[in-house]
Formats: sequence, C-alpha cells, structure tokens
Amino acid sequence: MREISASQAYRMLEPGPIVLVTTNLEGTQNVMTMGFHMMIQHAPPLIGYVIGPWDFSHHTLKKTGECVIAIPAVDLAETVVDIGNCSGDAVDKFERFSLRTRPAKDVAAHLLLDCLANIECRVADPSLVDRYNLFILEAKRIWIDETSKERRTMHHRGDGSFTVDGGTLDLRKRMVKWRHLP
Repeated sequence: MREISASQAYRMLEPGPIVLVTTNLEGTQNVMTMGFHMMIQHAPPLIGYVIGPWDFSHHTLKKTGECVIAIPAVDLAETVVDIGNCSGDAVDKFERFSLRTRPAKDVAAHLLLDCLANIECRVADPSLVDRYNLFILEAKRIWIDETSKERRTMHHRGDGSFTVDGGTLDLRKRMVKWRHLP
C-alpha cells in the first residue's frame, strides 16, 4: 500500500452525489455546485452541508436560512462543472446555463426542473457555521422527477474526475435490522 496525504480523505469517503444548491436573497436567485454533504439523521431528516465563506451562496444561506438541494443526473455533468466554475456575484447562472426552474412551495429558492430530485431545506442548526462552515439543514419537502430517462448520478473524486453510478445491488432481504426505516 502507498500512503497519501490525509487531506485527501474526502476523495476516499465522498458519500453522495454532486448536487446543485439554489438560494434566493431578496429576489436574486443563485445556484452553486456542491460535493461536501452528508446525511446526519433520519427523523427529522438532517443533512450536513459544508459551504465555504468564499462561495457567494454561503452568505445567502447564512442570511436566509433556506435553500433547495437539486440532484442532477449525469446528462447535466458538463453544466454542473461549469456552474461550479463561476460565481453568482458575477454572473446570472440561470440565464447563462438555461436552467429551467419553478418556485418551491416552502422556501424562496427555486427548484431545478432538469434534475432528478429537489429537496427544500431550512437551516436547523447554525451553531457550526462560523467554526466549520457546516450548515445543518432539515429536509422539508422532496420533489422527484419520475419521467427522467437518465437516472445515474455522479460523485466527485476531488481531482476533476467523477464516478458515475452503475448497476444496483439489491440486498433488501438481508437488511433485517433496518427495515423499520422509511
């Protein structure tokens, strides 16, 4: 085995798909690409998100306490990377990337219609934001696009390469300890 830098731990543990996070501050919509997130608990459904203060969305999420997490499929891969390569304080990403939206039900940020799913969230615990840039979000509503033909998501490996979901391994019959979970 070859040792690598401990700073590369995220490349080994990246738990979930690359997502897009939409925010709205005083009528100005923004979207950013995000890879640092994790599920924290089932009920209420809490999600941990790390957004650095250098990101335009950090200020907006801190001020408004709400966002939408949109989960794109691999057919949006290039757009997802391009969104991450520019800042919402300099460009209207919705216009530049022709993002189709619709208003969310409970938050001011918009849903992204070309994504597999959208999760409306509110900040549940801001106590770790200043120290770690960690927002604890509570999922309030989830919207699923059941008509999307492309279902595969992508996972960032931290160096500009991505892993794409493949087949599914169904072991539900063996998961006897966790059947009570939704």
